[in-house]
Amino acid sequence: MSTPIRVGIVDDQDLVRAGFRLILEAEPDMEVVGEAGDGNAALDMVARHRPDVVLMDIQMPVLDGIAATERLAGETRVVILTTFERDDYIVGAVRAGASGFLVKNAPPEELIAAVRVVAEGDALLSPSVTRRVLERLTDGAPDAAAAARLDELTERETEVLRLVAAGLSNAEIAERLHLGEATVKTHLSRVLTKLQLRDRVQAVVFAYESGLARPGSRGQV
Repeated sequence: MSTPIRVGIVDDQDLVRAGFRLILEAEPDMEVVGEAGDGNAALDMVARHRPDVVLMDIQMPVLDGIAATERLAGETRVVILTTFERDDYIVGAVRAGASGFLVKNAPPEELIAAVRVVAEGDALLSPSVTRRVLERLTDGAPDAAAAARLDELTERETEVLRLVAAGLSNAEIAERLHLGEATVKTHLSRVLTKLQLRDRVQAVVFAYESGLARPGSRGQV
C-alpha cells in the first residue's frame, strides 16, 4: 500500500478545519497530520509534521496566508483556499509560490482532486482564476529581466514553455511537437530547473511576465 498524502490544514475557523478534516480523512490515500489557526502557527506545524500539501486560508490573524505561503516556499506545496476571489489575493498567492487556488465553496471532489494533483508535483488553478491572473500579469510591458532569462533555454525548451503557458497538457504538447510524453516531461523539468521555478503554475506566470506568451493564444507557437 502506498504512503498516504500528508495534509496540513490552516484556517482561523475551527469548524472549517473540522470540515476539511472529515472530507480528507474519508479518503484512503490521505492523512491529516496537523492543523493551525494562523500563518505563524502554520510555520510551526509544517516544521513539526512535514505535510506534503498544506490547505491555506488567506485572511487570518498574526500572519496571513499569502505571507505564510511565501515563507513556506520550497518546504511544502500550498493550495490556497478562500471565500474571496479577489484578483489581488489570487495574484499574490501565485507570486508567493502557491501551487493551487480554490474557493471554499468548491465541491468536496474538487478539493480532494486538488490535493492529489498538487501532491503529485503538478499545479492547478481553475480556468476562471487562471484567466484573471494572466490578465493582471499582462497589464504592463514584459519584464526585461525575465525576458533575458529566456536565453538560458534551448529552442525546444522554449517551445515547450510556450505551449505549457497556452494551457496544453503534456500529452497535447507531445502530440503537437511529435515527441514522447516522457520527453516533454524531461524538457519541462529542465525549464523549471534552469529558471528556478517550482512548478507548472510558476512556469505559466514566468512565460507571461517575460512576454513569451500573451492572452488568447492557446496552442499558438
